[in-house]
Amino acid sequence: MTVIKKTEINEEIRDATVRLIGEDGEQIGIVSAKEAQAMAIEAKLDLVKIAPQANPPVCKLMDYGKYRYEQAKQEKEARKKQKVIQVKEIRLGMNIEENDLKTKARHAIKFLEAEDRLKVSLRFRGRQMMHKEQGMEVIERFTEIIKEYGELDKKPNYEGRSIVAFYSPIKK
Repeated sequence: MTVIKKTEINEEIRDATVRLIGEDGEQIGIVSAKEAQAMAIEAKLDLVKIAPQANPPVCKLMDYGKYRYEQAKQEKEARKKQKVIQVKEIRLGMNIEENDLKTKARHAIKFLEAEDRLKVSLRFRGRQMMHKEQGMEVIERFTEIIKEYGELDKKPNYEGRSIVAFYSPIKK
C-alpha cells in the first residue's frame, strides 16, 4: 500500500513563519504565513509548501494546477521507460518424451527471446519421488536445449514434490 503525501497549499499551511520563494525562483525571505498568503492572493497564484521538513518550511508562489500537471507528466514519462519483467512458467513431467521436451523448449525460447524470466518445474507423482536423479536428468536435458537463449539463474533444487529451476535471458 503506497502512502500518498498531500502537498499543503494556501490556507492548509498552518506554520507561523515560512521561507518564501517567488514564482521565478528568487528568495523573498522568512515571512509569516499570513503575509505569504496575502502575497499569493495579490499575485493570483497559490502558496505551495515544497519542503515541509525544513526549518522554517519552504513555500513557493506558483500555479498549483500547472505544477500538478507537470508532476503527472514526469511520472507518466518515468513509467514509460521502465521495463516490466515477467516470470513465465513451464511444467515438465518425469516421463516426458524427447519431442514433447523439444516443444516445451521452443516455448521457453520464445519467452526468453521476449526477455522474460523462466521458471521450469518438474513435479513428481506417487512413487516417482524414489527416482529423483531421473527428474534431475530431464531438467539437465532441458537446460542443454535452451542454453544458447537462457542462462541458469538458480540451479535446480527440490521444493517439496518438485524440482524448480530459474533461467534468465542472455543479454546480447
